[in-house]
Amino acid sequence: MLIDEVKIRVHGGSGGRGAVAFNRAKLAIGPVGGSGGRGGNITFEGVSNISALIQFQNKKEVRAGDGADGRSQFRDGESGADLILKVPVGTVITNTETGEQIEITRIGETWLAVKGGKGGKGNFKYRSPINTSPTEFQEGLPGERAILQLELKMIADLGLVGLPNAGKSSLLNELTAAKSKVANYPFTTLEPHLGAYYSLVIADIPGLIEGASSGKGLGTKFLRHIERTKTIFHLISAEVASPAGAYRTIREELSTHSAILATKPEQVFLTKIDLVSPEELKQKLAELRALGLKPIPFSILDTESLGLVKKILEKIQKEKGTS
Repeated sequence: MLIDEVKIRVHGGSGGRGAVAFNRAKLAIGPVGGSGGRGGNITFEGVSNISALIQFQNKKEVRAGDGADGRSQFRDGESGADLILKVPVGTVITNTETGEQIEITRIGETWLAVKGGKGGKGNFKYRSPINTSPTEFQEGLPGERAILQLELKMIADLGLVGLPNAGKSSLLNELTAAKSKVANYPFTTLEPHLGAYYSLVIADIPGLIEGASSGKGLGTKFLRHIERTKTIFHLISAEVASPAGAYRTIREELSTHSAILATKPEQVFLTKIDLVSPEELKQKLAELRALGLKPIPFSILDTESLGLVKKILEKIQKEKGTS
């Protein structure tokens, strides 16, 4: 299951308490209490694993390690263990209390979310010429806390969109090693899948339905992911009664959700052409061309037509390399 939106509480570790201790040995009498250790920090780090947010599905509260208390003989407490939380590249992190928002856009990129508290001073730090036997000490300070909203917006070069059963998963499997589940039912893919065609990252966005932009089905979650793709491949099955109607449905959902989506570069494909007669194929291509489109027909079973898709991908890849 893809988890793409969670809310968690994060707690930096508390600092350790300072110690009160004295050395009773002759010629070395005096305060020897060490300071407490620093509390652990919590940092987020970007990774390529799109499913990384699943770690928070049943864990809504995360704490870094507390600093250890100071000890005698000038021994400071150890610092608490820092915590590094791995999140997918494309994750937007919002502090729900302050409104601060950052985005993890690169693998290995880090962001310090909350700091651990400082360790308290031991009595050794309070010594002075007029206070040779101090009993003062400090408690450790609490770590910072925050409530964070984590929202994944996938970053991909290409986003495959279309009505359910348009052939998106099949194309992704054919082009990459993604191995998406393929099935002929209304809500075919229930979570986005990523694959790589050489250096191009392709996202198979689950089938949209009419009303997706207003929340019907799981549409708004999936539309959010398409926002981040650079180019849209719009797939329409040759089996549908009205390819033009199918095209308008998806375009309406995209433009209703976001004006940005309406301006994305788009390539239209008529898929599953092996399942219709030549006459029917000609008629359906004409219907799409009447909308001012330049649809490319293909079947994953036809090497020659699939080659047309690969040529477009190679062109995009070349443009990516020179950008």
